[in-house]
Amino acid sequence: MEQSNLSSRLDRQVGAQDHVLGPAGAPITLVEYGSYACPYCRAANERISQVRDELGDRLRYVFRHRPVRGNDLARRAAELVEHAPDAEKFWDAHVKLMSRSETLTEDDLKAVASDLGIDVPYATASPDFEQHAKERVDADELSANASGVMITPTFFINGRRYDGAWDESSFSDAMLGTLGHRFRTAALDFASWGPSAGLLLLAATIAAIAITNSAWGPGFEAFWEQPFGFAVGAGGFQMSLRHWVNDGLLTVFFLVVGLEIKREFTVGHLASRRSAALPIAAAIGGMVVPAGLYALILPSGPWAHGWGVPMATDTAFAVAIIAMMGSRVPVELRIFLTAAAIVDDIGAILVVAVFYSHGIDWVYLAGALAVTVALALLNKARVYRVAPYVVLGIVLWACVHAGGLHATLAGVVLALFIPTRPPANLDALTAQLSTIVTAEARHGDEVLRHGPSLPALRAIDAIFDRMESPADRLLRHAGARSSYLILPIFALANAGVPLTMDVIAAHEPLMLAIMAGLVVGKPVGMLLASGAAVWTAMAVKPAGYTWRQLSGAGALAGIGFTMSLFIAGQSFPAASDFAAAKIAVFAASLISAVIGIAVLWHPQQNPAEANGLGAGAVQRQ
Repeated sequence: MEQSNLSSRLDRQVGAQDHVLGPAGAPITLVEYGSYACPYCRAANERISQVRDELGDRLRYVFRHRPVRGNDLARRAAELVEHAPDAEKFWDAHVKLMSRSETLTEDDLKAVASDLGIDVPYATASPDFEQHAKERVDADELSANASGVMITPTFFINGRRYDGAWDESSFSDAMLGTLGHRFRTAALDFASWGPSAGLLLLAATIAAIAITNSAWGPGFEAFWEQPFGFAVGAGGFQMSLRHWVNDGLLTVFFLVVGLEIKREFTVGHLASRRSAALPIAAAIGGMVVPAGLYALILPSGPWAHGWGVPMATDTAFAVAIIAMMGSRVPVELRIFLTAAAIVDDIGAILVVAVFYSHGIDWVYLAGALAVTVALALLNKARVYRVAPYVVLGIVLWACVHAGGLHATLAGVVLALFIPTRPPANLDALTAQLSTIVTAEARHGDEVLRHGPSLPALRAIDAIFDRMESPADRLLRHAGARSSYLILPIFALANAGVPLTMDVIAAHEPLMLAIMAGLVVGKPVGMLLASGAAVWTAMAVKPAGYTWRQLSGAGALAGIGFTMSLFIAGQSFPAASDFAAAKIAVFAASLISAVIGIAVLWHPQQNPAEANGLGAGAVQRQ
């Protein structure tokens, strides 16, 4: 994918070189990148007419060329209209090419060429029109690429790409800036910004700490401790709101983690041994060394069980910092840290499952195993509906919780069996969809008939279901909810800690062990393990980043937060111990972030020289 395709903003402002309908001072500017050979542009053309009728002088409409690629007729049509001597002639030619026939033909070009006074044999025998026409179409295409245009038509409203429906009502809502549209736009802008998830998590953390240390602190704590559940006769099931967050909502977070792990090991950065070896080695070193350093400081005693706290990396914060640093961090290093964080998540999940579960009930665990077998059978039978998996996932959660393991592990197990599918034949599905829509459109003017038929809607639903596997669809929907809803709620429920010397008193060894593990153990472990893997030829370090930059990524991996708080909650049942552990995690994460930013702030101009290697040596790495 081209870098420009990531843009959602208009690259080139409207100017004298553009084809414009409407006053220059209109408050709404609609820019279309379209092609005369695109049937969807032709369909949208009528919608534009309706919107112009509704908005009048409040709308300025601009058309820019983005001829269908590989279609010689589309390119010639774009250059032909640029031969128009004035704006009036251009728009006459534009409307004729868009509406003269169902699809663009040679006869359409001949008719428009005749209207423009161009010699018809010259127009049809050679695409070599005046140079300015070619340059104008080329300029529009360059602008389309820079603006992230992938399909035609693509619309921009006041400089921002519009991805909604093309009917006149949706267009009007977007252009008039209704409250609903402004809210959706702001939410999409925020979610598409790299650091957004990390900053939202940080805001929730600050809010929890501020409330806890205010006059509302006791009430805030009482809110999270109030019981919630259901009763059936003399029995029932209740947990505190905090437990519902940590054991219930966080299951969705673990489901997302499991889906991401599955994707990385199937089609992602961990799919091949060569690409996976270095981040796997780094992640293992970044878990073993911090845990060992913690155990070295606290070899025994009531806090010895907390060695798992400094093992974890908070992906949201680490990725947010990398995104904010932009081009200072090489793409290869971003991939390395993301892949290492995925492996780190696997390690944290295993640690929780094996070492932080209590009161095992083998009867319920046998039930969990039976549900897991049922999930495997559904997967093997190629059942692609998500609903049966969700129902069994809820049963699995109940069995795992009652069985004594941490209930969030049900999310990981469920993720492993949510099915993927072979890539869809997009050409076949697109042709099928086009056939259905065309057939339904023929009935649009019939008496006592409105809209598409129910069979057509079901067929369209089936087409869209096939375009995306259940695992990808669930990750797309649940991933956003995990980052922007569940993790902030988790932070609100768990990050609140009273900032008093009483919390720190008598907990200095515990806090030192956690901070040493995260601040020192993480980068040292990742760097040593990566160096050993490369030295033994088990892994290859990309030439795109230096060892110094890798150590900076290791420092960022010391941002523990979410998983560290989660494991701390399982390790330290005493409120005072947990509070001290939280302060240590916060402090260590802040120090790790500062060190990582300081190391990565000044990028190396030549990674080969910084590694002390010649070009040939880098090539052999």
